[in-house]
Amino acid sequence: MRKLGVLLVSVLVISVLAGCAASGEASKDETVTLKVGAASVPHAQVLEYLADDIAKEGVKLEISILKDAVQTNQHTADGELDFNYFQHIPFLEQTNKESHLDLVSVKGIHIEPFGVYSKTIDHIDDLPHNAKVAVPNDVVNFSRALLLFESNGLIELDDAKQNDFTVEDITKNEKNIQFIGVDSLFLVRSLDDVDASAINTNYALEGGYNPVKDALIIEDSQSPYVNIIATTKDKKDDAAIQKVVKWLTSDKARQFFEEQYKGAVVPAF
Repeated sequence: MRKLGVLLVSVLVISVLAGCAASGEASKDETVTLKVGAASVPHAQVLEYLADDIAKEGVKLEISILKDAVQTNQHTADGELDFNYFQHIPFLEQTNKESHLDLVSVKGIHIEPFGVYSKTIDHIDDLPHNAKVAVPNDVVNFSRALLLFESNGLIELDDAKQNDFTVEDITKNEKNIQFIGVDSLFLVRSLDDVDASAINTNYALEGGYNPVKDALIIEDSQSPYVNIIATTKDKKDDAAIQKVVKWLTSDKARQFFEEQYKGAVVPAF
């Protein structure tokens, strides 16, 4: 009987240890890895800043710096990325339309006021006649650039339209400004070849420019172009993605945006 009792105790101990091991494995498996495509500044920077906080809630981020905006949306639609963070809703809607995707916005995070920069002039009024101005070559941001020039009295646009403006919609252009479409990734580099460039704030920051100090003209904080978290419809309410959103809209994220970018990036929450 004594030997049988010892045997039963041994079996019980082994069972408990096995249960603990299984429990440990289950806890480990509870960590979810999300693959995200993000622009390097400020999107990836704030994600990296919050990564430890997000990890404590069981979500690990694998961040890939985007090289092509349209392809990043395609990879998100195909499931190669769980979500992306680099664009505003008008750009997402345009890409959905042109590439036959069906991505959705999960949450608006921040605004990057769009600005115009130059290496040759210090004030927008000094823009010469027949000036060459580089602007983003995608439909949405090309239109956005024209609207910025219009709001500063440099051109006038067709009142009959609301968006998707092109050079053909310019009704008044006293300085005969030549707007040249350039891939957004190369707008900072284009400053060596043109009189001015209209540059998305994330690319301006990457290029070493301070939008608040260096931009000749810049959108105000009421810009409708809020940068968003985007994913597929079936992942919109995913618990892990919602944890990321919670931290991106936290007081800690707000403080990071305000202290790190000093007005160049404005929280939208």
